[in-house]
Amino acid sequence: MLIGVPAEIKTLESRIGMTPAAVREAVANGHEVIVQKDGGLKIGLSNDDYVKAGATIVDTPEEIFKRADMIVKVKEPQPNECVMLREGQLLFTYLHLAPDPQQTEALLKSGCVAIAYETVTSPRGGLPLLAPMSEVAGRMSIQAGAHCLEMRQGGEGILLGGVPGVPAAEVVVLGGGVVGINAARMAMGLGANVTVLDNSIARLGELDGLYGPQLKTIYSNTDTVDEYVSKADLVIGAVLIPGAAAPKLVNTDHLKKMKNGAVVVDVAIDQGGCFETSKATTHLEPTFEVESVVHYCVANMPGGVARTSTFALNNATMPFTIALANKGYRQALKDDPYLREGLNVHHGKLTNEAVARDLNLAYQPVADALAA
Repeated sequence: MLIGVPAEIKTLESRIGMTPAAVREAVANGHEVIVQKDGGLKIGLSNDDYVKAGATIVDTPEEIFKRADMIVKVKEPQPNECVMLREGQLLFTYLHLAPDPQQTEALLKSGCVAIAYETVTSPRGGLPLLAPMSEVAGRMSIQAGAHCLEMRQGGEGILLGGVPGVPAAEVVVLGGGVVGINAARMAMGLGANVTVLDNSIARLGELDGLYGPQLKTIYSNTDTVDEYVSKADLVIGAVLIPGAAAPKLVNTDHLKKMKNGAVVVDVAIDQGGCFETSKATTHLEPTFEVESVVHYCVANMPGGVARTSTFALNNATMPFTIALANKGYRQALKDDPYLREGLNVHHGKLTNEAVARDLNLAYQPVADALAA
């Protein structure tokens, strides 16, 4: 199979779909890889590194999309990339379709076969290709939130961990999954007072067993969200329904009760966000204010630490990339029910039920698509 790796073009996105190590594995399995010139240069991966790994360097994304059997990316294809996709071409990347009807329409129109990292599952019910970026985003959310709490960023001027004689900040994390626990760990490490809200008693029990009284665990419902968000200095939105749009847990009325200069970081923004007032921002202009509350809603947070993120992502995606190349997507999906969950678009049909429901579009079961 000919695998194509274009440079990412989303604003300030410097990650790349395959590292030289991943290229070397693909070549060792008998495949060809073409990589866009300077695609990894910003994170210290030179063209020469890719050539030594067995790749061929090409100058333009147009050539990659025209030639490759499979496109391996990081972020969802941008509009000018969607029009380069062709019938039957395999696309392996993050998609986050539920809040993005325009991208969904473009992918359906292209006739491509799109497998989304974020809906691939694991035998234990996890999301193995989303987890590494969730770990990064969870940890970054506290760095970003602490910075936004500074006066010059519009924050209330509070140090997350306080100092002797001055209380630490109150940090509330909505969701106790991978993002949430990584955010909580970072906040606790900085000395903040941390509360995690989740609607899974079992998960709250796990967190209590791990961290004891250092971490306050609260069952999430309308009343507790209202109580804890209203008195927080920093709120991290870390909720996720795989493939579907994130639930709106915090609304304008909540913001009105918060302190002037309090901060919310919406890590769920890739799936539409869990704050009613959220709108996607970029690393160039990461924040805005609503009701005097600073909102940080960058849709590709891990892109801010692109080298770490690229290697972490490739550690997880490489086996799936090789399986798709070795077997072809049909056999690979038939052999692996967990990879099969990643199929979102197939020859003009939407094959993810949650996305179809959220976008009010027709849905074709994956089994039917593969049998057609």
